[in-house]
Amino acid sequence: MSQARPGRLSYALRVGSTQDRPTLEDVAAYAGVSRSTASRALNEEMYVSPKAREAVLAAARDLGYSPNQAARSLVTKRTGAVALVLSEPESKVLDDPYFLIVMRAAFRELANRGSQMLVMFVDAPDDIPRTMKFLDGGHVDGALVFAPHSGDPLPVALKLLRVPVVFGGRPGRSGSDLYTVDYDNVAGARLAVEHLIGLGRGNIVTISGPEDHPAALDRLTGWRETLAAQGLPTAGRAASGDFTQTGGEAAMARLLDEHPDLDAVFVASDPMAIGALRALRMAGRRIPEDVAVVGFDDNPSLAPVSDPPLTSVHQEPAEQVHQMVEILHELLSGQSPANRHEVLPVSLTVRESTQR
Repeated sequence: MSQARPGRLSYALRVGSTQDRPTLEDVAAYAGVSRSTASRALNEEMYVSPKAREAVLAAARDLGYSPNQAARSLVTKRTGAVALVLSEPESKVLDDPYFLIVMRAAFRELANRGSQMLVMFVDAPDDIPRTMKFLDGGHVDGALVFAPHSGDPLPVALKLLRVPVVFGGRPGRSGSDLYTVDYDNVAGARLAVEHLIGLGRGNIVTISGPEDHPAALDRLTGWRETLAAQGLPTAGRAASGDFTQTGGEAAMARLLDEHPDLDAVFVASDPMAIGALRALRMAGRRIPEDVAVVGFDDNPSLAPVSDPPLTSVHQEPAEQVHQMVEILHELLSGQSPANRHEVLPVSLTVRESTQR
């Protein structure tokens, strides 16, 4: 029968007589290694043999050892926390299914890497000094930021931070020297319009997003360029919404009044597309027989369950967040990411709103 190592046996006798929390020294003694080796193993540093690392990790599990995060941060300069910053009013974020998916994806991605997620809302420019003070105050290792409106002063302010920042989407004209992960919004609109043209539709209108939103402008550009390339009209055939169902319904009603002979609509977001479907039904239009409808997002809580199920440009928020976290960790490791601006591909998911 094998015998326990002296270090482990002596510790086993001592631990029964104390209620103190186990320390790093306890873990080292239990594993039969030096304190420095135990520290390197727990911090996942190099120059630790696989056998020693396994012994230290087993000892930590057996003893219920939890490192003092404050003390560790003094050594590693890491807090183990990352901020998810959303430069939108809280009420709008919580009502937008896209942002809910982003928050869930960010939580899972960071948790898988052993990081905590802090969510911060920047409702107005007055919130920026508070946000900057917190982010630069040693509370987080970095930030994932969604600031989707052109002219938002937050992206410019964040350039002054000492922690790395990665943006989801293109933050207006201030983003050339920032790290960003965006979708190919122009190509997505092109896919949608080409699909409608392929169905024989020739009077294709669009419901665009907010005029200060770079992604919305890219989707409008894709719609306009694709129609123009086919010699189809675009003038006066766009109505702006606000990425909400109410905005989409109102914009669709305006387009029906101005172009009663329209036979297709490309909508720059799924929530607006749901509103557009409602307006079309209220006007007595059959979908897709009279009007074919394509949305953008392919949101799983909206597109497949709408009436009828919505054809939509598919984008993958979880992949966007994954790429953002990858870049952030490269920056935290002192590496230089290969690209400052990652652009993710999109595809088209065809459902009954365009085809019977």
